[in-house]
Amino acid sequence: MARTEPRADAITRWETIQLLRAQLLKFTDCDTSICRVAADKGIYCKGFNRFGDGELRRRFAWLGDRARTMSREELEEIANRWQLARQEVDGLPIACDVQQREHDTCRGWDDFTNSDLARFYYELTGVSVVVA
Repeated sequence: MARTEPRADAITRWETIQLLRAQLLKFTDCDTSICRVAADKGIYCKGFNRFGDGELRRRFAWLGDRARTMSREELEEIANRWQLARQEVDGLPIACDVQQREHDTCRGWDDFTNSDLARFYYELTGVSVVVA
């Protein structure tokens, strides 16, 4: 089987993640994680909205009974603050980087194929990239 060489105009997965991170950071602040922004704006991975109520509660089951009884809005607020706290503790710029390392509420950048990353970048910037 012949090995396919990457296209000359392709950029690496790592370069694409760096470009995406720079774009996503424009939406965040010290009170708002990318998970919150993505859910509120319906962009990127859709953040907390990518999970139904039951799945979101399962992912934050470590909250115990509170995760089962609080409203979704309350749960998302705690999840947002938790993502921001993990960024601070881990010294990482964005929740995707935290989850890349911790793999607890999602798998961060590992959740996405190269095609997904290229699509996200196009959706955010209008610029097409080929990820190799």
